[in-house]
Amino acid sequence: MSRYYNIVSTTIFQSLFEYQIKFILNLIKQQIGIFGYPYIVLIYSLFFSILLLNLLSLLPFGIALTSHLIIILYLSLSICLGIFFEGYIRLGDIFYKIFLPSSPLIMLPLLLLIEVFSYIIRMFSLAIRLVANIMAGHTLIFIISTFTLLLTSINFIYLLIGIILICVIMLLELGVACLQAYVFTILILIYINDIYGGNH
Repeated sequence: MSRYYNIVSTTIFQSLFEYQIKFILNLIKQQIGIFGYPYIVLIYSLFFSILLLNLLSLLPFGIALTSHLIIILYLSLSICLGIFFEGYIRLGDIFYKIFLPSSPLIMLPLLLLIEVFSYIIRMFSLAIRLVANIMAGHTLIFIISTFTLLLTSINFIYLLIGIILICVIMLLELGVACLQAYVFTILILIYINDIYGGNH
């Protein structure tokens, strides 16, 4: 009997893992193509790490690590700098063409400045987007929970409404946790696509 349970649990675990791998491969194929398959370990680790941290923050007494700007900023800066150096190592000076859009020669210095600035700012926007969304949801839950506790002395109906509202927001936060991990991963794939001549 124990052998049967071991086989069943192994099969379930294997099926779940295969589904995860297929999901990540589909993301890579949609954004980069088959050239992005060598990045599967990075993308898999990135997506499920952020997803796990987001979900753990919804548990009682959980810490929302993805709402700490310094942690996510360090992560996004490391990845974006790694992508930049990977692009330069792979393509050499040709990689700098992503900063040179086709335009009249007189406008080229201004557009070059804008492109470099937008390339640098993407590192910060990547982190701030994730942090702001996670922090906003947790702050909203804290405010409603505090307000609900204050209403307990007034009427039981208000308490019930507050609890229902908290449950609805928690479900919404569950969706946000998954969506933000997905968005973060998609943006990283778009940035990696620059190495292979993708439009940025």
